[in-house]
Amino acid sequence: MVPTSASRGGSGPGASGPPAPRRRSIWLGLFGFRGTTSRAVNLAVGALGFVVIIGLWQLAAGLGLVSAVFLPSPWAVAGAFYRMFADFGFLNDIGISVYRVWVAFLVSALMAIPLGILMSSFKIVNSVNEPIIDFLRYLPVPALVPLTIIWFGIGEVSKITLLWMGTFFQLVPLIADDANRVPHEYIEIARTVGARPRDILKDVILRAMLPSMVDNLRITLGWCWTYLVIAEIVASSSGIGYVIWDARRYMQTPTVMAGVVAIGVIGLVTDQAIRIVHRRVFSYLRTDAGA
Repeated sequence: MVPTSASRGGSGPGASGPPAPRRRSIWLGLFGFRGTTSRAVNLAVGALGFVVIIGLWQLAAGLGLVSAVFLPSPWAVAGAFYRMFADFGFLNDIGISVYRVWVAFLVSALMAIPLGILMSSFKIVNSVNEPIIDFLRYLPVPALVPLTIIWFGIGEVSKITLLWMGTFFQLVPLIADDANRVPHEYIEIARTVGARPRDILKDVILRAMLPSMVDNLRITLGWCWTYLVIAEIVASSSGIGYVIWDARRYMQTPTVMAGVVAIGVIGLVTDQAIRIVHRRVFSYLRTDAGA
């Protein structure tokens, strides 16, 4: 018998080629429990989500369901966004805010990483620091604004300190948990070959916890951005938070929303960039194409 195109896996009229199974796999990946999809599908669905939100926003503004004072249209926000760049030097404000966030975040990381690893490795370090950090990380950052002004004045130090306070005390327990999750067998094997505690910390624990630590750093960078407006209302004359706060006083809602959108866009781009680096550096952790 001569094999048909279907039996050969061909694409003729009678063939039952891969398109149908592929469509089924996409739907199962999207709606199935712990399904996986390709990166292109993820990007398309994410973009569709933004389109739907903007469409509903435009519909609500166009129908007058909410007053324009409280909910300007996307076009009004886009116009304010353009004017902020063209007429008011908003790019400079963005640069100042990015500088403040990254300085506070890097200082937090440089302090939290060694402290978290030591807390995981030595009981005395954990016993001394854990109650203090647990107490401080529950303090609301806005309540610390008066203290930072009293201690550091109204300059850059007070703003960066507020961002640091909102990040450092949240990051330390995450780093300690990452170190705690390193299998004890790794440490025992290192001991059997004569590794000293310093070598175990540097060559075993730090390397084993690195993938999850980078993920936690990505998350806490987002937290650092959430405190930006609070930090930049302290006698500021620049920064995204200052622009938002100043526009609020004059009920310039499109400008306020444009500033908020700017923070969201910066956060989204930064987060996705770190995700891409994480996937490439730790590619051995990927179990499928959609991971």
